[in-house]
Amino acid sequence: METFKDIISSPVPVLVDFYADWCNPCKAMSSILLRVKEEEGTSVRIIKIDVDKNRDIALRYSIQTIPTLMIFKEGKQLWRQSGVMDTSELIKVVDMFK
Repeated sequence: METFKDIISSPVPVLVDFYADWCNPCKAMSSILLRVKEEEGTSVRIIKIDVDKNRDIALRYSIQTIPTLMIFKEGKQLWRQSGVMDTSELIKVVDMFK
């Protein structure tokens, strides 16, 4: 099984969605992330991290607001934003790091 560190070390950009099951804005982000994945295909990897089940990762990255989106590439954090974004905005951000 891949570790979080392994995943974010990829040469392909990795969009990480920090969320919780009880968070309504997080639920809204799920459908947006699906549309981003449909549009971007294999040029980006999208993973979801449940902050309640992965407290160590959430603490390591000081996640205080959810949803928080981050982009990693080759182990480096390149971008971060909290809150819901629309599909076209998020695609523009992802495209900057391909």
